[in-house]
Amino acid sequence: MSDGVVTRMLPVTDDLDTGGFFEAARRGELVLRRCDDCDAILHVPRMYCRHCRSWNGRWQTVSGNATLFSWTTVVHQVHPAYPTPYTVVLVDLDEAPGTHLVGNLPGAPDLRAGMAMELWFEDLGAIDGNAAIVPNWRPTPR
Repeated sequence: MSDGVVTRMLPVTDDLDTGGFFEAARRGELVLRRCDDCDAILHVPRMYCRHCRSWNGRWQTVSGNATLFSWTTVVHQVHPAYPTPYTVVLVDLDEAPGTHLVGNLPGAPDLRAGMAMELWFEDLGAIDGNAAIVPNWRPTPR
């Protein structure tokens, strides 16, 4: 930050548990971790299944269609790279009910619980020469 440029915080994309999630996002895909033995969704992604104690898992592509579960609008700026207001959204994935993912929207949009949300991918810049792409959601008519 010595040059006066403030950058957004970037995800750790090479983590053993979550690296596959960010690798898929770079390809424009949303994936969830699933257990090969009991088919449980492993979210937050991890190598070990807490349901059946298996270490066998896979990344499964999902559409990203979701409904708005909850949200909050941030009006007090806590980091210079995130101007206010902005709204943090928590979505419930249609293909995996009960699996919630986080996104954000600029400003203070008019939202209501249960509204349809569509997936899009946001480019946050680069980490060690690799694009940092994250899934995000916005309201959509369905």
